[in-house]
Amino acid sequence: MNGGPALLSDLKAALEPHGIFLRGVIGFDGDGPALNNGTQARTVILLGNIGGSIWEPFSLWRAQPENTGRRDPLDDWSKAVIGPVAARSGATAYFPSDPPWQPFQQWAVRAEGLRASPLGILIHPEYGLWHGYRGALGFGVALDIASAPVMTEHPCDRCETKPCLLHCPVNAVTSSGFSVADCRSHLRSGEGQAGCVKKGCLARAACPIGVSYQYPPEQLAFHMAALSL
Repeated sequence: MNGGPALLSDLKAALEPHGIFLRGVIGFDGDGPALNNGTQARTVILLGNIGGSIWEPFSLWRAQPENTGRRDPLDDWSKAVIGPVAARSGATAYFPSDPPWQPFQQWAVRAEGLRASPLGILIHPEYGLWHGYRGALGFGVALDIASAPVMTEHPCDRCETKPCLLHCPVNAVTSSGFSVADCRSHLRSGEGQAGCVKKGCLARAACPIGVSYQYPPEQLAFHMAALSL
């Protein structure tokens, strides 16, 4: 297995054609997640999408006859892409959909300094709310890899108008928190089906950070359709 910069180069070459990027690096000293061999990880590399980067590769994979009708196609695709890369790199793959549930949100906070938006989604200073984590790779050695710059200023702190608080049709998003129950109730309604379910969360779309990274309409519809209403 290559180490440090050479490893990063190999991982980027294998993953970026699928729209998956290296999103951050976390070092551990005795408190890392378990590896396949029973020891603990010393380094974890977060993997994820930036904007709609995964949508075209995922859509092409999903259109193949053997992949139609899957219950969780995006999770299956993520494993199909990341799993072989983990095996070739001597790493353990972690996925948000698999137990034991790994703290991906905490890892993102630790790796990039991200903080939650009023919607509960971690907001990135460049990508805004249009990013996600599809998996992670754990290594049993401390790799000489520089992590991503840590965000020191919360983008929401400098947002004066707070449009995300104004555009939710049922005021499920407020300065005091996000009401999942109110959101789901609205999504079940005729107005919600024609609005947020079809077009994507209106409050999320109103955020002025990272507008150019907003998911394409087809991806927005896919994610909303995946909700268990």
